[in-house]
Amino acid sequence: MAHAYHDIAFTETIKALQEQQGSRASYARFEDAPQRGEKIGQNEAAFISARDSFYMASTSETGWPYMQHRGGPEGFMRVIDEGTLGFADFAGNRQYVTLGNLRGDDRVSLFFMDYANRTRLKVFGRAEVVDPSDTETLEKLAVPGYRARVERGMLIRVSAFDWNCQQHITPRYTEAQVAQVVEKLTQRVADLEAQLNAGGT
Repeated sequence: MAHAYHDIAFTETIKALQEQQGSRASYARFEDAPQRGEKIGQNEAAFISARDSFYMASTSETGWPYMQHRGGPEGFMRVIDEGTLGFADFAGNRQYVTLGNLRGDDRVSLFFMDYANRTRLKVFGRAEVVDPSDTETLEKLAVPGYRARVERGMLIRVSAFDWNCQQHITPRYTEAQVAQVVEKLTQRVADLEAQLNAGGT
């Protein structure tokens, strides 16, 4: 299959279901196209670097999927190269579910969301835990000025990615995005008040 993400996600069972539901033909056309969705390009790198959170799924030894939210300053997920992502693993609630899951199965699925622009990027990859003793790698993942204890690092070897449709993504805005709009409105009100006061003197 020419689309790396579909090659992983679309098992024979899923293809059969697509056929039953009438969507198989629209996806099958990718099979004759040049291979894509394997290497992180400029668009993907810029999108990932602008995110302040993402979701990561792993699978337990009993087969249960586990979804975790990871957050930090904008750009805390680093694009190391066209095939590797990485981030500093900040101390959290100390459950270590994802960390434990990765000992049995290193496969992960990531969702990067831009709610304001109703855009999402999905990534399949294999996770590698970076030990605190690997200071050289951790320095690449460091977030200067962010007050959080780094327990370890994680590298994600990208297997495939796909941009998903915007359908049913409800727009949401960060505090910083709202502040930018409010600042412009506040300045506009101040300008108008100044004009009124100038006209009344």
